[in-house]
Amino acid sequence: MTSRSTPESAATPRPAGRRPLRRMTARGRDEAHRVASPLELLFDLCFVVAVAQAGAQLVHAVAEGHAGEGILDYAMIFFAIWWAWMNFSWFASAYDNDDVLYRVVTLVQIAGVLVLAAGVSQAFASHDFLVVWLGYAIMRFAMIAQWLRVARSTEGAERTMALRYAGGVLLCQVGWLGLLVAPEPGRPWVFLVVAIAELCVPLFAEKAFTTSWHPHHISERYGLFTIIVLGETIAAATVAVKSAVDEHDALGELLPIAAGGLLIVFSAWWIYFVVPIHGHLRSSAQAFLWGYGHYLIFASAAAIGAGLEVAVEQTVGKAHISTLSASAAVTLPTALYFLAVWALHSRYFKIGIAQQVVLPATALLVILCTFLGDWAVLASGIVSALAVAVGVVLTTRMVSREAAGNAARGV
Repeated sequence: MTSRSTPESAATPRPAGRRPLRRMTARGRDEAHRVASPLELLFDLCFVVAVAQAGAQLVHAVAEGHAGEGILDYAMIFFAIWWAWMNFSWFASAYDNDDVLYRVVTLVQIAGVLVLAAGVSQAFASHDFLVVWLGYAIMRFAMIAQWLRVARSTEGAERTMALRYAGGVLLCQVGWLGLLVAPEPGRPWVFLVVAIAELCVPLFAEKAFTTSWHPHHISERYGLFTIIVLGETIAAATVAVKSAVDEHDALGELLPIAAGGLLIVFSAWWIYFVVPIHGHLRSSAQAFLWGYGHYLIFASAAAIGAGLEVAVEQTVGKAHISTLSASAAVTLPTALYFLAVWALHSRYFKIGIAQQVVLPATALLVILCTFLGDWAVLASGIVSALAVAVGVVLTTRMVSREAAGNAARGV
């Protein structure tokens, strides 16, 4: 992740040739047709394994009536997943030279997130973060190795930047040991302090030199991860519905949840991809806020799937919570997703008050749907779909007015 953008002239061309080992120098921001690599796609898929594990444990915690504790654990673990994914994505956008060592180190990071995923249930059940810490450490030390390669391949301010990244990541990793040794009541405070320190590393590292991330590449990377998380949401909800139907023969009761959940996910996809966000990322300050803000988008998108599973379990009597609580498990993350997408994406492209208020109003209406009992999820899905329809109508009217005005002026 970077805090500012680099002028195109500051980036050097990508090394030529296909030697097994190449210098790790910056790629240009003006590269044409820059897209996600097959390795990055594999990286995303493996990270979603950890997201799925976190979501499954959140389902269990909420269904057992421990929502507060479960949400806190989910937020902490999801931060580790998201931050490691984001650091790699921005680094790769600037320095991916696709040589053998780069690929091997990236595969090590993938192994790290799988180790982290294996420790998620233990972290939720007994607050034992050893395996989670170990998986995160594997990913972070691999990231340190990448930055040290950059330092070896560059000089001057760029080399200083790379060394600052490596040192900052190392110090933060030491700080995360607090989750293993601190008393259990103090661990949330350890998390808060070290998480803030992690967020400050890019600001510190890039004071004198900024990396040459690629706007189109970054926007695609975030978009692809959003799609994968939404896909995991659909998969988790589908499995929950199938299991409930097989075990309890409750298809009639589950149809409103299935239909509502599908409408929510479809609408979530629509509103995220309706605007060309890469143009917005040309501003360094905007890119900084946009990248960090995706913690809310990714976490809420994954939590929607967990909420749908909770709603299914409550409907068939497997969850020890009220209908209101089960409904809130779906409506609250849905509302948060809409607000986060509006704040980070949509509001920069909306013209007029009518367009601007669509998503905030939708979030409010979705929250109110919480109180509709067994119909809460279906109502939330209908509200979400109507928000998409209203947005399309408003945009169409605006385009028609502009076309009519241009015709009147003879443009």
